Amino acid sequence: MARRTIGVDLNRVEGDLEFEVDVEGSRIVDARCIGTLFRGFEQLLVDRAPRDALVITPRVCGICGTAHLYAAVLSLERLGRLPVPPQATLIRNLCLMAENVQSDLRQTFLFFVPDFLNARYADHPLAAEIASAFRPLKGSAVIGALGVSRRILQVVAIFGGQWPHSSYMLPGGVTRGANARDIVDCRELVGTTIEWLEDAVLGDRLECFLSIDSLDALERWLAEPERARLAMPLFCRFSRSVGLDRMGGGARSFLSGGSYHHPERWGPPYGGQETLLAAGIYDADEGSLTAFDPSLIAEHVRHSWFRPYDGGRHPFDGETVPDYQPGSDRYSWAKAPRYDGRVVETGPLAELLAAGDALCRDMLTKLGPNTWLRQFARLRRSATTLALMRSQVEDLARRLGEPHYLNPSAGALSDGDGFGLVQAARGTLGHWLQVRDGRIARYQIVTPTAWNASPKDSHGRHGHWEQSVIGLEIADTDDPVELGHIVRSHDPCLVCTVHFAGSGKRVRYGV
Repeated sequence: MARRTIGVDLNRVEGDLEFEVDVEGSRIVDARCIGTLFRGFEQLLVDRAPRDALVITPRVCGICGTAHLYAAVLSLERLGRLPVPPQATLIRNLCLMAENVQSDLRQTFLFFVPDFLNARYADHPLAAEIASAFRPLKGSAVIGALGVSRRILQVVAIFGGQWPHSSYMLPGGVTRGANARDIVDCRELVGTTIEWLEDAVLGDRLECFLSIDSLDALERWLAEPERARLAMPLFCRFSRSVGLDRMGGGARSFLSGGSYHHPERWGPPYGGQETLLAAGIYDADEGSLTAFDPSLIAEHVRHSWFRPYDGGRHPFDGETVPDYQPGSDRYSWAKAPRYDGRVVETGPLAELLAAGDALCRDMLTKLGPNTWLRQFARLRRSATTLALMRSQVEDLARRLGEPHYLNPSAGALSDGDGFGLVQAARGTLGHWLQVRDGRIARYQIVTPTAWNASPKDSHGRHGHWEQSVIGLEIADTDDPVELGHIVRSHDPCLVCTVHFAGSGKRVRYGV
């Protein structure tokens, strides 16, 4: 059977995501994520003062700047063995939680569900209900998500003055502590977001939804008639009716670096990091969780346009030296991160699996990795995060008047190595830096989309996105909506991992 190559534009935000896939008949037999833009943020940081990272790295992304700022400040604190007041960690957590919630809601209702209105589904029995809830900029769930996602970001503005590209986190704390008015405002912002999620999406109390612990229990919950027309049941019914629970598997190892640092336990000697939601590597085949060890991370460049080196390198030993080689089998400016040699998936599903979410673990066991589960986990994480936000606000209220910043001693950041890990909206984000004689000697960033959208590694193993689409049957190669469902379920953040383009036949999809 003849093989042909098509490039498919997929991104709704920037217009520059394209998958290049090889198709035999209607079946994808090979896939490539091709990054065509070298950005070089790591080079921008070399030979600068360590604190410059707090201004430069939030500009890596216009969506998850808080996560980059948090990772950068953690790496500096680890480098200098700096103590951090609990109030500062609580404020940082609240701001990152707000950023993640807004991203999850916008991704779901602005970028993922619009594909449900594709012409292929025009005769679907749920088409009218889908249009009423999910039509872009008009559907009831979309309008609601726009409003609450804007409002929850005010939490970041309260403490950081602006969003995105804030720089209010400092080595040793934050620029200002909380006051009584901040607590009132945060309670209201979190409370109204929870109310919307309960009333418009779930049709149930947050606690009741989070208590669902099995696929059977979820199906009973979804079948209750009083919530049938709400966003979550509608999303689930439609997703499964078109087979999203049977496509887009990909890697079977799931990576989470741990979510939200424990306010009482982020501090010297920094031997590890305790987080509110646990870190770990979850194995879908074994149904087991093993400890996360950052020393087992390595970046490969065998199929990337960087100066070659053998095998993979840990970020502390890594380099980002461009070496464009047209006509070779290298095809991307993105590197290929691996964990202990494994291709992994990171993101909301991995975060909840590592944290012990019984429902997601049962769904994974019974259905395997799939597109519906991945997107469902994003909404499940929103509920989990909002519940955490509510408790973090109350913890912060009990610490009013406590220190929010401890000024580092002179020379504390003049020499050493440090790294910081957080769970950004799209998964595990890491910053690694080395400082020598008061200047940054090396800076390496490994983003969630780098994990998920990597090219092949030194052993020829495809990255997770590539794996998730190989074997997919496409009903219409001129309108590959299935490919859109799979890739968008990962919430691709292209500015973090360079831009994607392709060659051959180009299909413009999802404008």
